[in-house]
Amino acid sequence: MYKIVSKRQLNSAVTLLEVDAPLIAKKAKAGQFIIFRVDEFGERIPLTIADFDREKGTITIIFQGVGKSTKMLASMEPGDSILDFVGPLGKPTEIEGYKKVCVVGGGVGCAIAYPSAKALFENGADVDIIAGFRNKDIVILEDEMKAASNRLFLTTDDGSYGLKGFVTNQLKSLIDAGNDYDLVIAIGPVIMMKMVAEVTRPYGIKTLVSLNPIMIDGTGMCGGCRVTVGGDIKFACVDGPDFDGHKVDFDELMRRNTVYKKQEAAESEHVCRIGLEVKEDA
Repeated sequence: MYKIVSKRQLNSAVTLLEVDAPLIAKKAKAGQFIIFRVDEFGERIPLTIADFDREKGTITIIFQGVGKSTKMLASMEPGDSILDFVGPLGKPTEIEGYKKVCVVGGGVGCAIAYPSAKALFENGADVDIIAGFRNKDIVILEDEMKAASNRLFLTTDDGSYGLKGFVTNQLKSLIDAGNDYDLVIAIGPVIMMKMVAEVTRPYGIKTLVSLNPIMIDGTGMCGGCRVTVGGDIKFACVDGPDFDGHKVDFDELMRRNTVYKKQEAAESEHVCRIGLEVKEDA
């Protein structure tokens, strides 16, 4: 059992939990992830490690309550325990040898982009962060991203905060202004990562994306997280989650990510009638 040490609500839908997991914290690196299971009846869900504290022995996860398991996790409080919390899994983000980097995050993807930016910044790289959100109300981790970068550019689709427009517009403006990035990292909705990769492609800028396919065991045995990269099949849990954005088949990834959409919606809407029927019969 893994005890929740602290909880913080970042916006109406996004929750931060700090979990006591000393063995994972001892080895965790930016870009890696964990797989949790709330209880013995729960499904296995991967979440990127947003931060870690080796001295305290804690792992920080940030997530949006969109399905049954993440909503159950969001309802838990400090002192409660998670049944399974496995990691660190996946390959860490590359941080060596880069001098000027732009890290692009979209929505809750900023929680995944932040640890990579922080690791690069602490390693001596000049880091720009572009963080995009639909509107001001859902902005997260602004202070943390400022502290992990040389410059932070916040964008909102509706212009309610920061710069109006999409992250791709800001990225292209920075590149055209003469910022000679030797690496761009894009993390967020699949379509956003695809568009970022298309922006950087003509300039020949190395672009890494963190993929989020359907994942089950996290060890490469089930094959559920397969993605096509450069025409070859890769498993995101062991070969990634970071991949060359110019080689990823994003259209295939988007199709595969929606395979169980109807079932997920039905499960989220399901209301157990057993307890209600007992009360009604009493």
